[in-house]
Amino acid sequence: MFKRMTTARVNDLHFKYDEQTGLKAIIAIHNTRLGPALGGCRIIEYQSTDQAIDDAIRLAKGMSYKAALANLPLGGGKAVILKPAKIHDRTLLFEAFGRFVNELGGRYITAMDAGTTTEDMDAAATQSHYVTCTSATGNPAPFTALGVFTGIKACLKLKGHSATNLQSVHVAIQGLGNVGYELARLLYETGAKLTVADIDKSKLARCVNEFNATAAPADAIHKVHCDIFSPCGLGSILTKTTIDELNCQIVAGSANNQLALPHCGEIIHQRNILYAPDYLINAGGLMFVALQHKGAKLDAIKKKIEEIGITLNTLLKRSLNQNMPSSEIADHMAEEVLYKSQQSNKVVFGAGQ
Repeated sequence: MFKRMTTARVNDLHFKYDEQTGLKAIIAIHNTRLGPALGGCRIIEYQSTDQAIDDAIRLAKGMSYKAALANLPLGGGKAVILKPAKIHDRTLLFEAFGRFVNELGGRYITAMDAGTTTEDMDAAATQSHYVTCTSATGNPAPFTALGVFTGIKACLKLKGHSATNLQSVHVAIQGLGNVGYELARLLYETGAKLTVADIDKSKLARCVNEFNATAAPADAIHKVHCDIFSPCGLGSILTKTTIDELNCQIVAGSANNQLALPHCGEIIHQRNILYAPDYLINAGGLMFVALQHKGAKLDAIKKKIEEIGITLNTLLKRSLNQNMPSSEIADHMAEEVLYKSQQSNKVVFGAGQ
């Protein structure tokens, strides 16, 4: 356990079992040097507790790096709930989770993630002030999609494409959940040709019908000949095997932890494929949650999200000039902020609300 924490530089892990509701949850706090740890809560099926712990640790680290590159006064954390075979009362389950969050006294702020909804956050918020993405706050998915869209345009511009007219651009999107669907809509409205995949046939049919998209098998979408492969489902999609099978110029999507192993970034780089590091390009949702919680106006939030394209352009140029994987450049940039910066101002979100 401590070896895994040390390797990822995770500060602490918290475990909770609630006998009444059956809640089994883990909260990982990676770093709070810049501010409280903010990160979503996901509820999915795990094959083992160890798998859930590893997921929480990896995701919490990604949130720290994401906040650092986004220049937000936040640390990184993540919560995972081991989804039971049957949930008897979802409201009670998330109320118990809210009490768990509250026990940490504001060191961790929770939000939506895979498998959770604004209604779940509403239930958690009855027990803790340290909850966002409630019905009153709104769903961050459209803002995550906007950030990915902004990043895609930055990648296209670097490759010599137009960033305003995407009629000649073919994008293959893997995963059509809240973010994947919104990204497909933005791309379609800008003229892009879409190939899409999802294991949920209803989501797939919706995007095919609404966006004139072509359907592809979920396990083969990465092989499609296209300009951009956009992974928007769960992580670890980019393995040595799948990278070897890519037929694209750019990989840019919203999924967290896209690289199955760190050295996969080097493999992508050697294939001369432009890779937009996931925790940079998918930071739009975090920006929305953080700034909305501070009372920022929508225009200011969207302007902040536009910075993703600027930062990504700088990062990718550095990657090309130094002949280093973009994933390594991103890590170095985030670690400069997390571990070498003298910044000490901290903002406590949620307290007293």
